[in-house]
Amino acid sequence: MFVHRIIDFETDPPNPTPQFSVQIQRSEDQKYRQSLFESNVSDEKMGGMTSSIAAKFAFFPPRPSSYSVIGDESRGGRFLIPEVPKRDDVDVLKLRTRRGNEIVAVHVKYPKASATLLYSHGNAADLGQMFELFVKLSARLRINLMGYDYSGYGQSTGKPTECNTYADIEAAYKCLKEQYGVKDEQLILYGQSVGSGPTLDLASHLPNLRAVVLHSPILSGLRVLYPLKRTYRFDIYKNINKIGMVNCPVLVIHGTADEVVNCSHGKQLWELSKAKYEPLWVNGGGHCNLELYPEFIKHLKKFVLTVGKSKAATNGSIRTTLNSNGQSKPIESGTSDASQVGSDLHEVSRNSLDSRLEKSKKLNKPEKSRMSTDHVERYRRR
Repeated sequence: MFVHRIIDFETDPPNPTPQFSVQIQRSEDQKYRQSLFESNVSDEKMGGMTSSIAAKFAFFPPRPSSYSVIGDESRGGRFLIPEVPKRDDVDVLKLRTRRGNEIVAVHVKYPKASATLLYSHGNAADLGQMFELFVKLSARLRINLMGYDYSGYGQSTGKPTECNTYADIEAAYKCLKEQYGVKDEQLILYGQSVGSGPTLDLASHLPNLRAVVLHSPILSGLRVLYPLKRTYRFDIYKNINKIGMVNCPVLVIHGTADEVVNCSHGKQLWELSKAKYEPLWVNGGGHCNLELYPEFIKHLKKFVLTVGKSKAATNGSIRTTLNSNGQSKPIESGTSDASQVGSDLHEVSRNSLDSRLEKSKKLNKPEKSRMSTDHVERYRRR
């Protein structure tokens, strides 16, 4: 079960030690098999099989869905989700994608907001589990927020595939423009883990976006499984190839102790970004617990405020803080810069929105993230 809780860091300081982790140790024979993969794999012989492997590890829609969608007669037949609190500032929508699926989305309105955030969630959550987080983020960041379920997730029809997720985010983007009048210059795209795939795909086609946020992002699907040196045609979510086509400021947030998607994924994407914003490497942060850290919401709010001011003043790129050697200087967890904004904010936390925890049968074995349970380990051993 996914549990949300709001933490007041003035009275309830967090213990951000991850409650779950997966120990991934590559043996010499695994490294040898990896070298064989690099040298002998061919698009024709291995493409279908390997892309299928990547796709199978990528999508774990909650079963059963955590929510339902019904018509609300008191609001003229508009939709509502009965499992979550009814709110006047939230619209529940059903959107038709260009691939023929019908996806569910929610739009959270903040009074007099000057920006809208389009949130692509992780691979093992749905809107019912994300709803409270969306409401809290909208309030803390003072922005409108739209979240949506991928095809095959929650009450969205169809199957979860890479191509379907691209069509899904396009449908959400189209709705924001046509129904809510959102301009590209007002739009921030936010992708968490696997959600970084559709986020960067859309961002690579929209040159006038306000900003992009990458939360525990992946370089590509296969690179989560193998440390590949090249990109194969049959790989999925080739973020490493698309990040350079994003013109707007990019914020990367990644935990240094992420054992599902190594922090090197986030760092390389940040290095490849055109308009680098000060990244946040959360010291000790895992894959699914970054919201437990006070600097998460503070740095995110600082980013939203900065890109808003920059967009109003100039079309130039956001500065990157430099050290005395002229090198990029990231914001580390616990630094003064990370605590300058939002010191009075309550934080939003979730046990896991990209993973499903499974209790280990061994007392001394740490719990595993759903994204790297035996599904992934089995493919690594092959």
